[in-house]
Amino acid sequence: MKDLLRLRTSLTEEIEKVLNDQIKMEAEASAMYLAMSSWCDRNGFDFSAGYFKKQSDEEREHMLRLFKFVSDMGGRAVSPDISGIQIEFETFKSVFEQALQQEIAVTQSFNRMADKCMKAKDFVTFTFLQWFLKEQIEEEYVARRALELFEIIGEEGTGQYEIDKRVPKIKYEDTYED
Repeated sequence: MKDLLRLRTSLTEEIEKVLNDQIKMEAEASAMYLAMSSWCDRNGFDFSAGYFKKQSDEEREHMLRLFKFVSDMGGRAVSPDISGIQIEFETFKSVFEQALQQEIAVTQSFNRMADKCMKAKDFVTFTFLQWFLKEQIEEEYVARRALELFEIIGEEGTGQYEIDKRVPKIKYEDTYED
């Protein structure tokens, strides 16, 4: 019966598994950003709270995009179980350090998936992943620039307030040709 069901999808078991793993990673990222938003809100960083809420929404959209792809390809998309999300952070700066680490981990995960797709000659999934790989350029850029504000502005006096105000204004300019 398992072989018969496998005929319904062009996804190999390995590719379906890594896609479902990524669905879980995106759900965890969404939950983490929501926790960061809550922490910022509780600590008076209103602009950053809004920024992280928006990031949470984006990660959930990424999760749903992956979920739909697996389903559309005849695979079994798995709704992830999320637990153990960090809700407390040492400092305002540590929130942004965690965000950058998370984005780097997501980029690495997409790179590993793309590599597996190439090795499996799954060019349909490889092509689908291109959107995410391009998106990660922006995600890492913004996270890195937000963290750099701590070095440029400093945290003394009104520094944290200035950083908080500037975070939502960071934009990535895509100058690459499509």
